[in-house]
Amino acid sequence: MQKKLNKIAIDTNLFLRSFIKKQKKSELIIPMQYGLFSGGKKIRSKILIDIGSLFNLKYRSLIIIGSAVECIHAYSLIHDDLPCMDNDLIRRGKPSTHIKFGESTAVLAGNSLLTMAFEILSHRELNISEKTKINLINKISVSSGHLGIAGGQYLDLSFEHKKISKKRIIEMEIKKTGKLFSFCCVAPLILKNRSKKEIQKFENIGADIGLLFQVADDLIDYKGSSSAAGKKTGKDKKKGKATLISLLGYKNTIKYANKLILKINNKLKKYGSKSKNLSKTLEYILNRNK
Repeated sequence: MQKKLNKIAIDTNLFLRSFIKKQKKSELIIPMQYGLFSGGKKIRSKILIDIGSLFNLKYRSLIIIGSAVECIHAYSLIHDDLPCMDNDLIRRGKPSTHIKFGESTAVLAGNSLLTMAFEILSHRELNISEKTKINLINKISVSSGHLGIAGGQYLDLSFEHKKISKKRIIEMEIKKTGKLFSFCCVAPLILKNRSKKEIQKFENIGADIGLLFQVADDLIDYKGSSSAAGKKTGKDKKKGKATLISLLGYKNTIKYANKLILKINNKLKKYGSKSKNLSKTLEYILNRNK
């Protein structure tokens, strides 16, 4: 698993470095690169490639689309760490972007990474039809804005120190994390021009994978070490974050996560051994940093 993740990370970073190198230089390039190339396991790209392999898609196209996803993910982390949001000083074992470069620069670097994702998806290097590009851009836009990452972060902040129902916590976690995973799951079907019904099915699978990822992240924060996580742990409880752990308890949350894996695998049964890579990725998501 680690070998495959490393290959995807190397190939994604190679594309991104090449893409940035071809652009005109600006003062924001250095903080953008700092936030973008700060490590990270590229799990979203791995999910994209796992789903893409079910439909025999070209690896190169998936790496380019994954690069756009990583830009959006990096932007969201830079903004999440800001003092007006989660106020995190450490990200992936080093100072957060706003600590290194200042608050205003971090905001602008995050904004620039968000828009660079759309540049990548509309670029000629992604050798697909213009109509398909528009469909991808539309889907990733919805995943990133008020119905996705931004909306989820808003709910996350507004739920602090409040008693929140399980349904609302799940809604928040799917927006905050699940929507970008949903994009990773439906992008291959958009490339293949599959039906709306099938796209919706994979959108739901992606939401469950994103929820699994967020639950695993919450478990790491609850019991994991800061050195393994690459960021300060134990902060969710301190900030009164609404999580499934705060509602269900640690052991019941682990049970919930295992049920999620079972649910996702059941939905992928029809693909037989082709879905083995994805099943392994799901186990890795839950057990990482333990």
